[in-house]
Amino acid sequence: MRIGLVSNTVGEGTIDDVINEAREAAADGFHTLWTPQIFGFDALTLLALVGRSVPGIELGTAVVPTYPRHPMMLAQQALTVQAATGGRLALGIGLSHQIVVENMWGISFEKPVRHMREYLNVLMPMLEGKPVSFNGETYRVNAAAQVAGGTRPSVLVAALGAQMLRLCGALTDGTSLWCVGPETIRNFTVPTLREAAEAAGRPAPRVEASLPVCVTDDPGAARARAAKLFAIYAQLPSYRAMMDQEGVADASGLAIVGSEAEVSDQIKNLASAGVTDFAAAAFPSNPDEAARTRAVLKSFV
Repeated sequence: MRIGLVSNTVGEGTIDDVINEAREAAADGFHTLWTPQIFGFDALTLLALVGRSVPGIELGTAVVPTYPRHPMMLAQQALTVQAATGGRLALGIGLSHQIVVENMWGISFEKPVRHMREYLNVLMPMLEGKPVSFNGETYRVNAAAQVAGGTRPSVLVAALGAQMLRLCGALTDGTSLWCVGPETIRNFTVPTLREAAEAAGRPAPRVEASLPVCVTDDPGAARARAAKLFAIYAQLPSYRAMMDQEGVADASGLAIVGSEAEVSDQIKNLASAGVTDFAAAAFPSNPDEAARTRAVLKSFV
C-alpha cells in the first residue's frame, strides 16, 4: 500500500506554503500528496505549480467536481498538468453534493449517475488524445484535445454507492474515498469495484482512501476533535450512508487515533481491506502529536 498525505496547507496557506509542504512530503519519502477542490485554490492550477517545483511525488486531486467543468475543459487542464509535472497527476473527480451543485452553483443534480457516465465517456478518450463524437442526454461533443507533452493521468472517481462503483470500475482506474471505513471498504467497496473492472476487462483498480489520523495519548479528546472538525460530513447524504454502513455516528468513529502501535495497526487494516493508496489527513492538536503522527506515517514508506 502506498502512503501519502492530504494537504494541510491548501485551505489556509499560500501557494508557497503548499509547495513547501509538498517538498517536505517528497523529502520524507511519501508517495503522494492530495489536494481538495473546495472554495479556495483551483486544485489543478495549484498542482501544476507544485509539480514544477517539487520532483518525484505523485500529485492528486481529491476531488475536482465535474458539474462546473465541461469534460473537454477538464481534459485540457489535466493534460496541461501532466505536461507541467512530467506525468505525475492523479486526477480525482467527483459529483460533489446536491446542496452544493443546486444551491451554490444553480445547476441541476438530476440523475447524477447518468451525468457521470456521460462525463466519463467524453473525458476518458479525450485524455488519451482520441477524437470524441458523443451524443448523450447532457453532453453532445464532437471535439478533441491535443496538449503537447500531456499523457493520460490516472483517473479516480469519488464513488460511494453501488451504481457509481460499478461505473467507476468499468470506465476508470479506480476510486478516491473519504470518510469510508475499513469494513465498508473490505465488504462492499472493493468487491463491487473489482467485479466491475474484471467484467470490463480492466486492470485491478486503485482504491485511494483518506481518513483523519492522529497519534495521541488522549484518543477520547482526539475523537471529540474529529467529530467537530469533520461534522459536515455526517450531514451529507452520501457520506451519511457510508457511516451508517460502517456503524458509526460521525467522523469520530472513522478517525485513526491512538498510540503509535494502535495507529499502525489501523493503517495496516486498511491495506488488508484492499486499499492500495492511503492518504492521511493528519489533525494533531499540538507539536508533539504532529511529530509522532508524522513518524508513524513515515514508517510505512
